[in-house]
Amino acid sequence: MKNLAFAALLVIGMASPALAGHCPMDMKKIDAAMKTAMLDDAKKKKVMELYEKGKAEHEAGNHKASEADLAEAMKLLGI
Repeated sequence: MKNLAFAALLVIGMASPALAGHCPMDMKKIDAAMKTAMLDDAKKKKVMELYEKGKAEHEAGNHKASEADLAEAMKLLGI
């Protein structure tokens, strides 16, 4: 029984970093898209606000909110 509990904790522990890894990939996509983005100044400003908010949320451990903000930024960029 102890082995089963240990195995379950090990699997959960290994999965957590993978789930948190989604945000940095989204930030890299946004960085790359901003280099060639054909957006007006207002949309660029909104994308960067969402990017910075998402980055701060990621660093604070609030990955669900981070993913939502980064997804909205990517939508504005068309990616």
